[in-house]
Amino acid sequence: MLHRAARRTGLFLLALFLVACSWELYKALGPEEGGTFVIPFAKTNDRAMPHAWDMVTRLVEPERGADGNDLWRSIVGYGWYTFRLAFLGLVLGTLAGLASAIVMSRLRVLERGLLPWVVMSQTVPLIALAPQVVSWSGRIDIGGWEWPRWLSVSVLAGFLAFFPIAIGTLRGLQSASAASEELMQSYAASWTKTLVKLRFPAAIPAMVPAFKQAATLAVVGVIVSEISTGVKGGIGRAVISYSQAATGDPAKPYAAVFGAAALGLTMYGLVVLFDIFLMRHRPQEAD
Repeated sequence: MLHRAARRTGLFLLALFLVACSWELYKALGPEEGGTFVIPFAKTNDRAMPHAWDMVTRLVEPERGADGNDLWRSIVGYGWYTFRLAFLGLVLGTLAGLASAIVMSRLRVLERGLLPWVVMSQTVPLIALAPQVVSWSGRIDIGGWEWPRWLSVSVLAGFLAFFPIAIGTLRGLQSASAASEELMQSYAASWTKTLVKLRFPAAIPAMVPAFKQAATLAVVGVIVSEISTGVKGGIGRAVISYSQAATGDPAKPYAAVFGAAALGLTMYGLVVLFDIFLMRHRPQEAD
């Protein structure tokens, strides 16, 4: 397992190196002021396309002036805020997705009725839905508790994470073999016990990829919601503020991009660790 993890890490670092080389190659050969020839070409001047090493070294420089914190420290702070909202969104999406999958697997008539709506929900643009959900913060008041604005952002993240979890879990729950279900019936096992002892263990191989996708979508949902609603404190806010400084500091906006990518990888890694925990007691095929 350690050998496989080391190999994947090495391939990931190699991929990053090749991306940086491709960036520099295009910057060296591409038109400095852009242009169009069959397809449009991006500008390659230093203001529009800084060098890869400039973007990396900018992370260890002060964010504002000589007395400010290093830029990477600010990105970590923004990322921690976004991570908490994305994690809560993943939890909300998980609860909604698992509940929907269980209900649809229990009654086929509900599957035929609900599944098209589940699919159709993903056609709603998040940027159009975000202002409506954020407006709940001024309308919902339960026993003196007012709906906070940050919770709307997590709900939007859960909205994106819900779909892959619901579909992946449903397909996984339906993947148990007929012979296994007949065996459970011969033991007079109830539907609930069959769900816990047979269907969910059989669904794990289908659920794990769905959770990996949902984890990254939760991050995307939070960042898009922060940008479209103006919620302060997260990576989305950093994207806006750093983009405004791009004219005089072209490498600075890419720090927010790096932070968003690292945050997505972190959420993905949490699902991988959870998968390792679940799979450690499962029987493995002999080599």
